[in-house]
Amino acid sequence: MPEVELYVVDAFTREPFAGNPASVCLLEDERSDRWLQAVAAEMNHSETAFLVPAGEGAFRLRWFTPTVEVPFCGHATLASAHVLYESGRARPGAIRFATKSGTLVARSADGDEIELDVPAYRSAPAALPGAVAAALSATPVAVRLVERGGRPEETWLVELANEAAVRRLAPDFAVLRAAGAPAVIATAFGDESGFDCVSRYFAPGAGIDEDPVTGAAHCALGPYWSAKLGKPELRARQASKRGGELRVRVAGDRVVLAGRAVTVVRGALLR
Repeated sequence: MPEVELYVVDAFTREPFAGNPASVCLLEDERSDRWLQAVAAEMNHSETAFLVPAGEGAFRLRWFTPTVEVPFCGHATLASAHVLYESGRARPGAIRFATKSGTLVARSADGDEIELDVPAYRSAPAALPGAVAAALSATPVAVRLVERGGRPEETWLVELANEAAVRRLAPDFAVLRAAGAPAVIATAFGDESGFDCVSRYFAPGAGIDEDPVTGAAHCALGPYWSAKLGKPELRARQASKRGGELRVRVAGDRVVLAGRAVTVVRGALLR
């Protein structure tokens, strides 16, 4: 089996060892799901992205956590576009990704920023299940259930009173896993940092207790805070230990996520 080019990229950051790390594998042809999952488990990042060429400026793209395949991952898409631009496999301009979430488009923007054109996720008011509320040990200002493609997906968007409340959250992940909640997005207005919104993202159901910077969460946070603040474009900060920043622009049923990325490892898979 030929060697496979492999990169580790920190996404949604200007600096190495911050933001959200993703592995990116550049394949020449399709591999079995078993192999893809084994590589993702070996890399042990929240997501590993696998790219296969699909024509000029086009690639097939799949994302795997260490335990499951996921239908969309924002930071690993940003990392993938960064690798393609940096390695010269894509020219400046648009890259089209064929994915399980439809066609996603990446574009090189000002400086080294990359923009991702991805679906917007709407949300509707909902009651937070008691077990999830107990696991968070926080008093929500508002609770909404995120919808993907018009269908509820049991991802809870929980607005808290202020930024400090988001930062001091210490969820009981065992209780969250037992509650069967795939993901919880905790968010607040950035009253301390000056950002339009701050957030943290917990996904124990997908094997990720806390994700450092989550593009998919901002597909829901964008429409929510845009409507709440009356602004089509937002500056967002994910308040994890590693931290990360992105711009979010809402345009109808689409969201543009913009950020930077840094390559920290370049190598090869030998098996």
